[in-house]
Amino acid sequence: MISITNPILRGFNPDPSIVRVGTDYYIATSTFEWYPGVQIHHSRDLANWQLVARPLCRPTQLDMRGNPDSCGVWAPDLSYADGRFHLTYTDVKRYGRTTRSDQSEVSLRDFHNYWISCDSIDGEWSDPVHLNSSGFDPALFHDDDGRSWLLNMLWDHRPGNKRFAGIVIQQMCLRTGRLLGERHNIFAGSPLGFTEGPHIYKRHGWYHILVAEGGTERNHAVVMARSQSLFGPYELHPDGPVLTARSQPNGSLMRAGHGDLVETAEGDPWMVYLCGRPLPASDRCILGRETAIQPMRWGDDGWLRTIDGSSRPIAYIAGEGGTRSMRRPVDDREDFDSPSLPQAFQWLRTPYPEQIFSLTERPGHLRLFGRESVGSQFTQALVARRQAEWRFTVETKIDFNPANFQQSAGLIHYYNSTKFHYLHISTDDAGKAMIQILSVVPDEARPCITSPAIPINRGPVCLRLAVDHETMHFSYRMADEDDWHDVPGDLDASMLSDEATLPHLPNFTGTFVGMACQDMAGTGAVADFDYFHYVEHES
Repeated sequence: MISITNPILRGFNPDPSIVRVGTDYYIATSTFEWYPGVQIHHSRDLANWQLVARPLCRPTQLDMRGNPDSCGVWAPDLSYADGRFHLTYTDVKRYGRTTRSDQSEVSLRDFHNYWISCDSIDGEWSDPVHLNSSGFDPALFHDDDGRSWLLNMLWDHRPGNKRFAGIVIQQMCLRTGRLLGERHNIFAGSPLGFTEGPHIYKRHGWYHILVAEGGTERNHAVVMARSQSLFGPYELHPDGPVLTARSQPNGSLMRAGHGDLVETAEGDPWMVYLCGRPLPASDRCILGRETAIQPMRWGDDGWLRTIDGSSRPIAYIAGEGGTRSMRRPVDDREDFDSPSLPQAFQWLRTPYPEQIFSLTERPGHLRLFGRESVGSQFTQALVARRQAEWRFTVETKIDFNPANFQQSAGLIHYYNSTKFHYLHISTDDAGKAMIQILSVVPDEARPCITSPAIPINRGPVCLRLAVDHETMHFSYRMADEDDWHDVPGDLDASMLSDEATLPHLPNFTGTFVGMACQDMAGTGAVADFDYFHYVEHES
């Protein structure tokens, strides 16, 4: 029997899907507008995980240029059947809502659902087959009669109707991806509403449907229903949500929902799910949406429950003989000596990374080619890694020679185009090099804030960011200096969270820290980064 001690899977993105193949466990998670698409981690003990694949890595598979913030790849579903891994996912192209003169809402969105497959988890995955665009969160259910079925939530854009219009199912050919027959709306959801993230499991002759409900904020929940027929009708769980933090507003794990189940070889059920860990001072989740895992149990009545029957997420898993994560405090220094980008890093939207960076044009450096403005939804040169720690420092050395004020490069703490803090090097009107912080925050009164410009000498410059929960500050020094100089500015790290936002904008991604370069004159200025050193500190 597997037993672990820590439910938080550090550094994971949200919307987990889990599958077991023999003694191997795999979790796929969302990547939104970050490229490559989908992250897959591997474990053999449910405690220690390693990133093994980002399968959407070719222009023929994924092109997110123009996708809005927090759109792109949503809620991948990973399964295994007929000797192959199968992955379904949504590429969200539009996230919009319009209020008409009569105050009724039209919510026009574009969700394109795809399927890819591969015979090995870290192999070359197939080009995608378009399945449908009727809603998001596609998932496959492989029945024991050999048939496979596609599930997804149904989106209803019409004013006055329920936008989350139920879970639809349609048979799918697992060889071609062709959908067969008609779709059936099999589950309208519970009174919590916002029914999404469907999965189906078959156990002892019953079909169990698991969905996310309540929205992905503090009312989030995992809801289950069952039927003896695949098409229903489905009976709701008699206890209400299977897992939720709705009833514990001050808990350390909040927003619990969007779950998926796996059974060990011994038949013990475990659930992976989305969660958030708010800081007491700000009530904001600066680590974004995370993934957690905990054991479950099947009751004598055939219903799934948490171990204690409370339906609450647990911050610590008690028990004897637990497997502890062998995770050590992060101390990652990348010197960019390889021709490939280190695994921890991603970039935004474009499937053509050669247009925004190179690791070979100046060996031992990451060269960024100045492209569009920071926050562009098309082609911007920004390479970063996800923040997964409460307290950390990042240091990098940049060699950048800007010719005018339209060229800039530096160190960035980035959530999306409406939320970032950016320490960058540029020039003044006279061509004198300067260093300055640009902060873009979700504040209707002052959305853009700049610190006073500090003149600096030309030549390589070391930049540093220190984050301590809600607080953060930047510093710099010339490469031939020993002492760091603080850059004035009162910076709030909690602004880089889901909870800090303008109305009606999606906020799903979590915060990244990395390197950026812009040339808004379109002349292709370059910035060379010699190293990137990310160090976690004890909380």
